[in-house]
Amino acid sequence: MYKKIRFSIPVIVLGLMLAALAQQPPQEAPSGFATPMVLTSPGTQSVSNGLAEPPGDNFPLDQAVFEKTHDASTGLGPLFNETSCVTCHQTPVTGAASQITEIRVGHHDDSGNFVNPSVMINDGAATVTGRSIINDRAICVQAQEHVPEAENIRTLRAVLSTLGDGFVEAIDDNTLIGIAQSQPAQSGGVIQGEAIQVPVLEAPGQMRVGRFGWKDQHGSLLSFAADAYLNEMGVTNRLKPTDTTQVCKTTQDPEDKPDSIGMADIDHFAQFIRGTQVPPRDTVLAASPDAQAGQKLFESVGCNICHVESITTAPEGTSVDGGTFTVSAALANKVIHPFGDYLLHDVGTGDGIVQAGPQDTAEKLRTAPLWGLRAKSRYMHDLASLTLENAISRHKGEARHVTHEFKALTSTQQQQVITFLKSL
Repeated sequence: MYKKIRFSIPVIVLGLMLAALAQQPPQEAPSGFATPMVLTSPGTQSVSNGLAEPPGDNFPLDQAVFEKTHDASTGLGPLFNETSCVTCHQTPVTGAASQITEIRVGHHDDSGNFVNPSVMINDGAATVTGRSIINDRAICVQAQEHVPEAENIRTLRAVLSTLGDGFVEAIDDNTLIGIAQSQPAQSGGVIQGEAIQVPVLEAPGQMRVGRFGWKDQHGSLLSFAADAYLNEMGVTNRLKPTDTTQVCKTTQDPEDKPDSIGMADIDHFAQFIRGTQVPPRDTVLAASPDAQAGQKLFESVGCNICHVESITTAPEGTSVDGGTFTVSAALANKVIHPFGDYLLHDVGTGDGIVQAGPQDTAEKLRTAPLWGLRAKSRYMHDLASLTLENAISRHKGEARHVTHEFKALTSTQQQQVITFLKSL
């Protein structure tokens, strides 16, 4: 009996400890604009969210690869938009959004379905197909793309911030699906975001709820990085191994090779983004009476139905991305405040483009997360709104009644909402 009791007590205590650990309340995700350019002073200022690094790797190295400039000898082009990731993601720090837009075009077939363009280059001797993007630049004039007259669906798309996206990747699919299912009851049946299943490039045959890109075209950061490396810089990689054209091409595919520690650039890109902190609030402005009143009005008129204020990431050890990535302690069970739902909505500003989703997503766009909004000077998916008031007024479709409620506020109340938004 004595021996049995001595053995049972530690087991019971261990069980209680494990149960207590499993029930730990979620913690706030670390926040900060903590990734200033490191190339001029590597590792001296950049700070991660605490994500564990692979053997031989470190966060400043990941960031330095994200900032690396390419030329034709290292695989740039033949078609590209910029020479580095950081060129498009650097307001106010590496990994953030920018004032840069890209071109997307296409047309409808006889059934009214969206079709990607066929773009003739090299005086008609070659054609670029299979994608809606039109690159602004090329390494030679023969490869330069131009928007064909037949492609009458045309739009500009803003570069999105990647700060805090490691936490977004760590959101369980069912959390996003649950948000979508809850929206009709909150809006009298007017609002319901669409969650689409998209392929995980690093896990062939596996799907996941999309959350990255204006069309939610990717569900994992490695897929997102691989796609952007090809379509924004023309650098082929193991997940996107074929270039868009062979015109003027001199390098062999895939151009993104593993380094001395076995990591390719796309691995460093994904690791860097996963390691970033979430965009911080302006805590002084957020504590002001006007901003606090503005947040209550933001909620009362229904803005927070789509611009969801708080989301909790999945528990530690959760397998995501088709089993290729496990949510670690740095990303797990964290509360983030994106002021977005990562779902597709028709708010009257759709660009007509279909990417990973069905045809009904043509006029839908991902809700723009509002965290980091104060670092922007232009708004909406096309950056065509120069004031927050104009951005709000452009919300129609599913958001029409919310816009109506905002316009019914007094001018003082409207300015309080704007003050709140400027604190994000």
